[in-house]
Amino acid sequence: MVHIRLADPTSDGVRQLVQAHFAHSETAGPAESNHTMDAQGLAGPDMRFWAVYNDSRPVGCGALKTLPDGTAEVKSVHVLSSERGKGLAREIMNHLATLARAEGVSALVLETGAAHLGEYDAARKLYEALGYAYCGPIYGYEADPNSAFMRLDLNPKA
Repeated sequence: MVHIRLADPTSDGVRQLVQAHFAHSETAGPAESNHTMDAQGLAGPDMRFWAVYNDSRPVGCGALKTLPDGTAEVKSVHVLSSERGKGLAREIMNHLATLARAEGVSALVLETGAAHLGEYDAARKLYEALGYAYCGPIYGYEADPNSAFMRLDLNPKA
């Protein structure tokens, strides 16, 4: 059975998942444009981290970083390659949006690889399908030709 729960990214079982995400990001684009956080960073202040478990085995993750502008940044959404194609990334993204919306967060924002970085094609396609729109650099980032920035308003005006 698959379920999502708060987790410690530095714990033994989950740290391996975070390391797999970090390793993927290191090979997916140029090092100077890699904004992936390691387990210690994901355990830091203003961060909340969730793991997706298949029974007791962590198979995916995602995090939210609270930003001072009233938004929250989606960080480190990752699903193990053996578990992809099952809709788990969508479940993680929906889980994060539901929590953020309930907490009164105005929008979710994220940074991912730009269109010329093929390793991020599936992620961008998912974010687009979930209603994220491309935007300028988000809080804490500079413009970067290797980055795409996206935003999902959580309290859209009617």
